[in-house]
Amino acid sequence: MQILNKLFGHFAKDIGVDLGTVNTLVYVQGRGIVINEPSLVAINKKTSQVLAIGREAKKMVGRTPGHIVAVKPLVDGVISDFEITEQMLRYFFQKIQGEAFFIMPRPRVVIGIPSVVTEVEKRAVEEAARNAGAREVMLINEPMAAALGARLPVQEALGNMVVDIGGGTTEVAVISLGGIVAVRSLRVAGEKLNDDIVQMAREEYNLLIGARTAEDVKIAVASAVDHNEKIETTMRGRDLVTALPKEITVSSKEVKKAIAKSVKTLVEVIREIVEQTPPELLGDIMKRGIVLSGGGSLLRGIDEIINRETSIAVKIADDPLTAVARGTGVVLEDISKYKDLLASREYLTAPRE
Repeated sequence: MQILNKLFGHFAKDIGVDLGTVNTLVYVQGRGIVINEPSLVAINKKTSQVLAIGREAKKMVGRTPGHIVAVKPLVDGVISDFEITEQMLRYFFQKIQGEAFFIMPRPRVVIGIPSVVTEVEKRAVEEAARNAGAREVMLINEPMAAALGARLPVQEALGNMVVDIGGGTTEVAVISLGGIVAVRSLRVAGEKLNDDIVQMAREEYNLLIGARTAEDVKIAVASAVDHNEKIETTMRGRDLVTALPKEITVSSKEVKKAIAKSVKTLVEVIREIVEQTPPELLGDIMKRGIVLSGGGSLLRGIDEIINRETSIAVKIADDPLTAVARGTGVVLEDISKYKDLLASREYLTAPRE
């Protein structure tokens, strides 16, 4: 088996996956990130046929007949629909390898998972990836992967603090000597902020908008703190009173108010982790700062409000959207060096290189 593993390793291109609630990113050994697409699958409910996956499925959202639905196979970072997740992963694996998918050796796959998941949820990820075409599956906690992607010295006797604000969940973790010292996972992330904006439109303007419009508004004007500069954007939807199309202008101040409760919850959890951190590690973090990753780290002023509430410097990782995927890539490039950081036990019994 060990000889076969080595032989396969010469031909197969191993894969790292950031399997997110909103987007899935795929890293290929030696090539970098080659796929960054929505975690969406369009299905015909009458026939159960998969019509589109990823970017093509997102184009259909809100524009299809009632019997065609766009399904998110992951909720809060864990698999909610096993078969659809398997089909989505197989599609991405085939897209990478093309026609060679059926003749090339199966790749080893490293997948980022939330830090607080059950053994059943771990097994679901492993089995979905294996059924989709993986030869061997290794799991890594998302905050650990994000820290590796941000090039933090996670294996040294130093305190590192990472806040990975994704689409479905936010992971807050303190890492030292290759282990997670303190961690919290909460369901306040990018999608929750979108929901807050949808609710604001309904309550303040009697306007019904979709998640895509809310996302656009968030990107255009949302901020965690007050700014002197007045930023506005247009919000279009259906008037709940007249049922006719309606267009309004919203300001960054209004959107800030809408998302304030969610931002407060996020900051409070970060403070709790800071309070739980041992003094020596906290001293390291005060020197080195808190590192933000994930799409939510791009929210205007989020670093500023965390700094204000914790009295610790905050910096955003380079290319924060891809930090977890790049972290899986770091592991792939030297599995023997990083094997102790893995969350799955499967690798520990698997043949070494």
